[in-house]
Amino acid sequence: MSVDSEGRITSWTQTPSTPRFVPPPGAVDAHCHVFGPAAQYPFSAKAKYLPQDAGPDMLFALRDKLGFTRNVIVQASCHGTDNSATLNAIALSDGKARGVAVVDPAISNGELAALHEGGIRGIRFNFLKRLVDDAPKDRFLDVAARLPAGWHVVVYFEADILEELRPFLDAIPVPLVIDHMGRPDVTQGPDGADMRTFRSLLDSRPDINVKVTCPDRLDAKGPPWDDFAAAVRPLVGDYPDRVLWGTDWPHPNMQDAIPDDGALVDMIPRIAPTAELQRKLLIDNPMRLYWND
Repeated sequence: MSVDSEGRITSWTQTPSTPRFVPPPGAVDAHCHVFGPAAQYPFSAKAKYLPQDAGPDMLFALRDKLGFTRNVIVQASCHGTDNSATLNAIALSDGKARGVAVVDPAISNGELAALHEGGIRGIRFNFLKRLVDDAPKDRFLDVAARLPAGWHVVVYFEADILEELRPFLDAIPVPLVIDHMGRPDVTQGPDGADMRTFRSLLDSRPDINVKVTCPDRLDAKGPPWDDFAAAVRPLVGDYPDRVLWGTDWPHPNMQDAIPDDGALVDMIPRIAPTAELQRKLLIDNPMRLYWND
C-alpha cells in the first residue's frame, strides 16, 4: 500500500496497460471520480479515507489512453457534499464530462439549478455504512422529488440490504441508476440468490439502470475475474438498454488490491460480446442519461 508523508493513500496504478479492446468512437466512462487537488478542494472533515490527489489532468489522460471520449464523474465520498472538485473537472473537460453530485437533502432549488448549469445530471445516495453516516430516508425522497428535469438518482448499497431498501427505492420518483449491481456475490453465478433478487428489482420498473462495473471489487479471486464475467454477461444480454460501464478510477479504498485499468477495459467484450451490446453499454445508454439536453 502506498501512503505519503501525510498519510494519504494511492489507490490507482501509475502505469495502466493499454487495453487490447478498442472502445467504439464516442464511448463513455460512466463511473469515475476525482480527488482534489486537495490544496484547492480540501477533503471533508468527515471523510472515511484520505487519498492523494487524482485530479482532472490525470483522469483525462487516462481517458485518452484507454480510448474513451467522455467521462461521467461521480462525486467521491471523501469530498462530502462539497461538489467543487467534481464541478471543476467538468468545467475543464471541454464538454466531454458530466457529473453526479452528493448533496445535503436540505439543498435549495436554486443550488440544484446551479449544479445543473455546472454539468450535474444526478445525485447519489450512498448506503455503505463504512463510507457514510445514516440520514433519514424521507429527507432523501424530498430532494429526489425536487430534482431538475432529466436528472436521476444513483444508489450505492450492498446486496444484503436490498430487500430492506426496496420500499425506499420504489418510492423514488425519478429514474434510478444502481452502482455496481448492488454488490452481488458473483461466485453464486448468474442464477444465484443475489442476482435473482437484483433482477427482481430491475423487473419492478423500467427506469432502473445498472452499472455493470468493478470486477476488482466483486471478484475476490482477482484477474482475470472469471466469476464476474460469468455472472454479469447474462445480465447485460437481458437488459441491454439499461446497462452502463465505467472504470471506477481512481478506485477509492482499493489501495490493497489496485486494479489495472487496461485489464478492466478488456472485461468489456467478455460481458458485452457483440458490437451492438458494446454500443448500447458504452454510448447509447450513458448518452441518454447524461447528455439528454
